[in-house]
Amino acid sequence: MPAGRSVDIQSFLNAHPFSAFQWVIFALCFFVVLLDGFDTAAIGYIAPSLVSEWGIAKSALGPVLSAALFGLAFGALAAGPLADRLGRKTVLAGAVLVFGIACLASAFSGSLNTLVVLRFLTGLGLGAAMPNAVTLMSEYCPDAWRATLTNTMFCGFPLGAALGGFLAAWMIPLWGWRSVLTLGGVTPLVLALLMVLLLPESVRHMVAKNQPPERIRAVLSRISSSAAGASSFTLSERAAAAAAKTGIGVVLSRTYVVGSLMLWLAYFMGLVIFYALINWMPILFRDAGLNPSTAALIAALFPLGGIGAIVSGWLMDRFNGNIIIAVCFVLTAVAVYAVGQSVNNLALLVLIVLVAGTLMNTAQSSLPALAAGFYPTQGRATGVSWMLGLGRFGGIAGSFLVGELTGAHLSLGTIFLIVAIPGLISAAALLVKQLAHPEAKRVRTAVGGAALGH
Repeated sequence: MPAGRSVDIQSFLNAHPFSAFQWVIFALCFFVVLLDGFDTAAIGYIAPSLVSEWGIAKSALGPVLSAALFGLAFGALAAGPLADRLGRKTVLAGAVLVFGIACLASAFSGSLNTLVVLRFLTGLGLGAAMPNAVTLMSEYCPDAWRATLTNTMFCGFPLGAALGGFLAAWMIPLWGWRSVLTLGGVTPLVLALLMVLLLPESVRHMVAKNQPPERIRAVLSRISSSAAGASSFTLSERAAAAAAKTGIGVVLSRTYVVGSLMLWLAYFMGLVIFYALINWMPILFRDAGLNPSTAALIAALFPLGGIGAIVSGWLMDRFNGNIIIAVCFVLTAVAVYAVGQSVNNLALLVLIVLVAGTLMNTAQSSLPALAAGFYPTQGRATGVSWMLGLGRFGGIAGSFLVGELTGAHLSLGTIFLIVAIPGLISAAALLVKQLAHPEAKRVRTAVGGAALGH
């Protein structure tokens, strides 16, 4: 690269192989998502121990189980605008630190009220970390592989959920429920330290904030030494520019507001389905006549389908992301409805629950990558985090929805029919987004096609 040359950040990322330095960023962000999955699964295993140790009623566990969800929502809503102002790395490392301290402190809780507060703070940290991990990762990806890599990162959630369940089931009989929270607290503290030492700030954010060229050049040189000759850096945006100066202003600007609303609606409705089924399927199957252990095992198949997000990301990098995810949501609705019609055929039920989980997790895990590609750099962290934050209220709504439906004594088939409807709403929202903000078919260039080579 000739000395004194101006370099466009995205063109530079597209033109060079995905480096070991970028894989380090991927790994650190992957572990943030994995910790979210671990925490989500582990708290459910802790609940019975709380009942026996503290002598409380099962109904009293509601605030403990939901406190982190509220924290996740508020953490995401607050962290996006902060990250667009202060930087992705600062907010991400700080959020992981908060999560680790709160989770570790939870292990020493002496009362239910204390645990509820600490669970809220744990969720606050995780809620702030997750969208910034998505944003930072997406801003270091070549265009041709952005959705694939971001969705692959999100596979850390089902892996963390499985790990959390297995570890909790093994650790609680040996060392008690507090050991699970201790592990869940120490691990993010180590991760936060590694982030401070190894994680760079987003180069796109640094250019947008007019930071010194030597700082940007030092980061890009870790991707390729060819950056050493650059004297200035520019920032091309695939997304349309907005006149607003803040992340919130961008997300709610006339240019983006329709797409923002549709992304919020799609993510909200997707989590209505996810939490409705993950929380209630064991009970619904048991009430339909399956023995409790069989009901629990079949329900456990539902969150295992996150690996489908890698395939979805590959398709999104080549075709229209709105349409790809909308189709997944329509198929999710069909599969969820079919679950309610298959309870009398055990083999068929197992297959359909697995298919429904794969489709559901694929669609939901693909939305953050879609949002990251939709917004410009100046509003990306806010756009992704607000979608994730507002969507968490869908999880809360889904948990209450099935409770109301069972209280109305509806049949199993009717309950699953109603739970399937949000999938169609999510699909419709994405089609409205496509009409308001047409996304052209992606063309994979020769440079982009080689972007993952070494």
